[in-house]
Amino acid sequence: MSAAMDASSLRPRSRQRWWLHGLLLLLTAVTTTVVGARLAANFAANRPAFVIDEDFDFFLTIWRTPELLLAGLPFSLTLLVILMAHELGHFWACKFHRIDASLPYFLPAPTLIGTFGAFIRIRTPIFSRRELFDVGVAGPIAGFAFLIPALGVGLAYSKIVPGIAEQGDLVFGSPLLLWLAAKLVFPGVSATDLYLHPVARAAWVGLLATALNLLPIGQLDGGHMLYAFFGRRHRRLSQIFAAVLAVVGVLFGWLGWILWAAFFLWTGLRHPPIVDESPVGGGRTRLAALAIVILALSFTPVPVRGSVYL
Repeated sequence: MSAAMDASSLRPRSRQRWWLHGLLLLLTAVTTTVVGARLAANFAANRPAFVIDEDFDFFLTIWRTPELLLAGLPFSLTLLVILMAHELGHFWACKFHRIDASLPYFLPAPTLIGTFGAFIRIRTPIFSRRELFDVGVAGPIAGFAFLIPALGVGLAYSKIVPGIAEQGDLVFGSPLLLWLAAKLVFPGVSATDLYLHPVARAAWVGLLATALNLLPIGQLDGGHMLYAFFGRRHRRLSQIFAAVLAVVGVLFGWLGWILWAAFFLWTGLRHPPIVDESPVGGGRTRLAALAIVILALSFTPVPVRGSVYL
């Protein structure tokens, strides 16, 4: 047994607040289902996915006809499963290394997707680079594994509506994985004519969340992996990658990446020190290469354009 495992066995354990996790999950299921119901109604009527003024009117009608919520379950459940898989990936990696971590906290919110996402709280220190890497990489890989079949099912139920992707208040970009998958399912069809089913829309949200988390910056999942490989150089490299993100935002004219880069730089890019500086090893290096591929497949220079940003 290694010294790191001996130390981890002494880590204290905290009680899980099951009621709070369950309540937040339930509330998030409600908010995402409301959004999903509107997406489903728009999809059925061949209207653009988001027309803000009309959407608010629809949300008011849900109070009078709550059965409309049933149509929102495909979007809601797909999104929640992807987010849950991501966070449980982190959670079980923590359990494997005997790191005290909470169950996922979901964040319900009146946003365009019905949530601010989810997170777990790590309550005890992470002692080694290998532990840090495993915890960081487990979430994106687990979420991506669930995202791929969801995207396939969603595309199977998607349809062709001429010019639909360029209509409405928001126009969504196509991550590389979505672009490749759409070419297989709808060969010869322009991206502007493809209307994504709400399940595919949930997978799109999962791709955006995966790309954001895998950015090698600060204490994002990608930042944890960056520290696992480069240690004390993490801060300087995070600054460089944040600057690159801002440049991408400027070159492609998307304010979102500029704001995220500014947020990362403003909140600081420090990382808690690691006691065991042993190298991560060849197997984890190959997993890091896989994470880079996942980032490339999930990233899009302009995720959303229009009058409102996610």
